[in-house]
Amino acid sequence: MQLALDIFDETVAAHLAVIEALRQQRDAFQRIAARMSEAILSGKKIFWCGNGGSAADSQHLAAELVGRFNKERRALPSIALSTNTSILTAIGNDYGYEFVFRRQVEAMCVAGDVLVGISTSGNSRNVFLAVEAARKLSAFTVAFTGQRGGTVAQIAHESLRVPSNETPRIQEAHILCGHMLCDCVERLVCGSESPVSNAQRA
Repeated sequence: MQLALDIFDETVAAHLAVIEALRQQRDAFQRIAARMSEAILSGKKIFWCGNGGSAADSQHLAAELVGRFNKERRALPSIALSTNTSILTAIGNDYGYEFVFRRQVEAMCVAGDVLVGISTSGNSRNVFLAVEAARKLSAFTVAFTGQRGGTVAQIAHESLRVPSNETPRIQEAHILCGHMLCDCVERLVCGSESPVSNAQRA
């Protein structure tokens, strides 16, 4: 079917163009990786939050740190704020959906922690309020956004802005950046431990 082949070729080309342009974010990536590693080495935590696909990315990346990425090593403290349905629905019902992440930040986040807010538009209100609350608690804040950055990038200490305005391409780049950060943190924090084999990962 020609349509399928056209979509395949167009999407791969668009994806590669965005990933190549992502090199513009190299310095920001280095700073974020350093702060995340410093937090873990200081006994602090990394929090993640986002909506929809970004909630899934938050859970995925927290799991890479708590479980393992490429190395057999100690578990690293990381929490996705999108996982506890009782907390989410209670806060949503009692306070409003825009507060579902902020209340959790207020409950669990301390100075020196890292909060990563993921929003393709950069304007998710609940992510913005979480980043705002984390800053007030002297946590280090990171925004994963699209090209425009939005309000979340404006308030975060650092931002990784994917050079695209297309949600699928932004999400693809977000998980790549997240994987690279997990790789960096794992190596910097637990660099002397042995790698996990492909058989173990399966």
